[in-house]
Amino acid sequence: MPEPFKNLVNPALVRAAVAPLARAWPAFDGARFVALACDGLEALELKARAMQVADALEATLPADFATACDVIEAALAPAGPQDMAQPGELHDGLRGWILWSAGEFIARRGLQQPERALAALHAITQRFTAEFAIRPFIVAHPDLVFATLARWCRDPSPQVRRLVSEGSRPRLPWGLRLQALVRDPSPTLPLLAALQDDDSEDVRRSVANHLNDIAKDRPALVVRWLEQHLPGATPERRALLRHACRTLIKQGHPQVLHAWGLGQAFKGTATLHVAPARVALGGEITLTLALHSASTKPQRLAVDYAVHHVKADGRTTPKVFKGWQLELPAKGSVTLSKRHSLRPVTTRRYHAGRHGVAVQVNGRVVGEATFMLTIPKGAA
Repeated sequence: MPEPFKNLVNPALVRAAVAPLARAWPAFDGARFVALACDGLEALELKARAMQVADALEATLPADFATACDVIEAALAPAGPQDMAQPGELHDGLRGWILWSAGEFIARRGLQQPERALAALHAITQRFTAEFAIRPFIVAHPDLVFATLARWCRDPSPQVRRLVSEGSRPRLPWGLRLQALVRDPSPTLPLLAALQDDDSEDVRRSVANHLNDIAKDRPALVVRWLEQHLPGATPERRALLRHACRTLIKQGHPQVLHAWGLGQAFKGTATLHVAPARVALGGEITLTLALHSASTKPQRLAVDYAVHHVKADGRTTPKVFKGWQLELPAKGSVTLSKRHSLRPVTTRRYHAGRHGVAVQVNGRVVGEATFMLTIPKGAA
């Protein structure tokens, strides 16, 4: 069984952080930091662990914020690619997961000194990421932060350029939701335009995810973006824009499907089979879809599927999952198969009952089936 994600922040990592901090500031009370950070740590989930370590930093770093930033920066490892440093691997300085907590400390304590705080986040993001920590500053000091992000678009570090896009995403997972940008994402659009052809694949992927966030609230804006930036696009930009459109494609948005050559309804027959008909939570189902073309021309197809999950009140709500991209030859046939896991996840609560599965081709439902989900006694 894979190691639980929460274990990335653990007592060994906390203890390994003491030496770099003490080198940077000999008065650092490492014993108190470890005691505070590790008290009940292993009973917590990942984000709660990071927040508790941030509590310990608040209690043990210098009271003066600028001085505390000096300590953190002096304790950092040399700048380099983001990595997930493991316990005992901080001999060259702070990097990896311990810096989530350092960024949180800066977000809590630095709102009254935003310029100093942003400088510290610029350093941190080159060793991990500051995408969570920068978000309170966007809320509190939008003019300053967006002016800073505009300069960072030209920063030599790809991690800093990625932060421009990732830190300002309206709906960043695990991050503070930026409601002002959910309502009006226009402040970020010049940043995304500057970064969409970046040399770094990580930066471009962040831009795609940012545009996909916008698509969830302002689909017309992303449609206009596609109309402006898809014609004549390089292969790299096409890949970015395709990834940015994934939610709209799964929703069957007509203009987006047309832009990608997927606007035509499927001509032919589709047969969907789901097995087993009855499955317990923690198991999986297999979707088998047989497509037979009735067209005399090849057909470009985007095939996705929606699982209609049963809610506590007995209603069902659909969640669309990515399926296949293919070109079906004239009068051709293909059988597609995919396994779908029903293991518990933190973002979804399962309920027993009859679940529906609907397969859509180019945004239109072509086949449906059901399965019965059971919840073993005592299962979450």
